Amino acid sequence: MKMHSPWARFYSNSCCLCCHVRTGTIILGVWYLIINSVVLLILLSALADPDLYHLPNNELRNDFDFMDDANMCIATSISLLMILICAMATYGAYKQHAAWIIPFFCYQIFDFALNSLVAVSVLVYPNTIQEYLRQLPANFPYKEEIMSVNPTCLVVIILFFISVILAFKAYLISCVWNCYRYINNRNSSDVLVYVTTNDTTVLLPHYDESGSGMAKEPPPPYVSA
Repeated sequence: MKMHSPWARFYSNSCCLCCHVRTGTIILGVWYLIINSVVLLILLSALADPDLYHLPNNELRNDFDFMDDANMCIATSISLLMILICAMATYGAYKQHAAWIIPFFCYQIFDFALNSLVAVSVLVYPNTIQEYLRQLPANFPYKEEIMSVNPTCLVVIILFFISVILAFKAYLISCVWNCYRYINNRNSSDVLVYVTTNDTTVLLPHYDESGSGMAKEPPPPYVSA
């Protein structure tokens, strides 16, 4: 009798309808690794030469005064941590080490939770969007056009885009989770369990172990009477 978990219906070895979950996780890890590496290079260059990204507009400069050296160092540390997590996920998927994928999976859950809180805040407090738009600089691109849109339509549009982003992030989370399950099941001991009708369980040996055992002695030759 073969038992199936209720979560097994959501398990698949393919992602993006064409590639394996291991390949998808490796591509995702490399993509996040490239993005965080670029962010780290920008932060390091800004720390080395603060005038390199100096904002000429006084209004914009006042809005970004909070980006002092301490916050830049914290952002650099976060970028280094993200690079480490993405590198662990890529290495774990490539070398089939399931434990190395867990930090990246936890990061995805945390990121999904933050985006969900943003969607909830927009839904509960729709007026915050207009207040945020008023606080933007006067020369912000398309500020007047965005503020002229009906507030209800603006909330619906923002919620639609957030829903699309959440659906895409949920799909990526499922791909990484399926990769973790695939590697974990592949690395686990391949022991077959057979349940008999009298509620007794028999553990069947591994195929290699059963084939590598000593051969049985041949039966005695047949002697005619």
